[in-house]
Amino acid sequence: MNRKYIISGGGTGGHIFPALAIAGEIRKRDPEASVLFVGANGKMEMEKVPAAGFPIIGLPVEGLQRKIGFRNFIVIYKLIISLFKASGILKSFKPDVVVGVGGYASGPLLRMAAKRKIPTIIQEQNSYAGVTNRLLAAKAGKICVAYHGMEKYFPKDKIVLTGNPIREELVSRPFDKAAACAFFGIPDNLPVVLILGGSLGARTINESILGGMEMLEKEEIRVLWQTGRLYYDRINNVLNGKQLKNIKYFDFINRMEMAYGASDIIVSRAGATTISELCMLGKPVILVPSPNVAEDHQTKNAMALVRNNAAVIVSDGEAREKLVRQVIELLHNPSHRSELAKNCYKMALPDSAAKIVDEIVKLTGQ
Repeated sequence: MNRKYIISGGGTGGHIFPALAIAGEIRKRDPEASVLFVGANGKMEMEKVPAAGFPIIGLPVEGLQRKIGFRNFIVIYKLIISLFKASGILKSFKPDVVVGVGGYASGPLLRMAAKRKIPTIIQEQNSYAGVTNRLLAAKAGKICVAYHGMEKYFPKDKIVLTGNPIREELVSRPFDKAAACAFFGIPDNLPVVLILGGSLGARTINESILGGMEMLEKEEIRVLWQTGRLYYDRINNVLNGKQLKNIKYFDFINRMEMAYGASDIIVSRAGATTISELCMLGKPVILVPSPNVAEDHQTKNAMALVRNNAAVIVSDGEAREKLVRQVIELLHNPSHRSELAKNCYKMALPDSAAKIVDEIVKLTGQ
């Protein structure tokens, strides 16, 4: 019998990469399975999912604006349309189970699936559960989480600690620093600092690196800096004509496994999926949580590591003054780096996609 699965959600790589990892695990176990994605129109899943070889349908859903205004009436109208469209998708596709990974589209799909008595699973990536998932939890069959202590948000008997699925290419091969450094054209006998801010970029991290560039250029290091597509042109204009000895910058690094392999220290935002990847790498990290997220959940994600001496945190408000100094301090303290790396790896939860699909199997009796 051809089993059918819907995976719903997206909006950011932090939702999309776990979703694709779950879909890949389903296909690995059951090559004949039909997997359909449902995302939000105009969001990155509408491009990334088909590129990975899976079909996707978009809903017109979008998030409520924080400021009260006419725009929210449009958002509510789109939500109603999305609920009707979600119901139609479920009726025509007839899935055996629906998996919600977070993002705008996840709410309408899981809401209508529960109404139709279709089994549902929530995959909550963060240490702080969002409002939508908390509302959906009552009707969900299982809730797969990445952090301990989630019973304060969800029914305890539904929670399964699985971790966040990460990109297979990041863990499927051993890292060879020499080969990774050769890929970027940098020497492999110097410490390498990897600066990340997500695919679009992080303004505070970028401005902190720009402001501390003279200090970084004085060190015997190399820096790989992903500026993000939103900020690359402006940074390129600022740096145009400057002779940079230590720093290579890119709008986006396509071969992230190479960047991770080359790195000795990683500076990053604190998205849940990113943290899961960093834990699997077992490298020293400096986290700069974004303040522009719901309920400041990135700080909560970061503190889960900091409390276990598995990461260093620099607040967004202090980053311009402290971030580069913290990088240099860590560079000159190899014992601290080693301790952070060891503790970070202890917090890794491997085989997360397999554990989630195990729960799908149990839930549907397949």
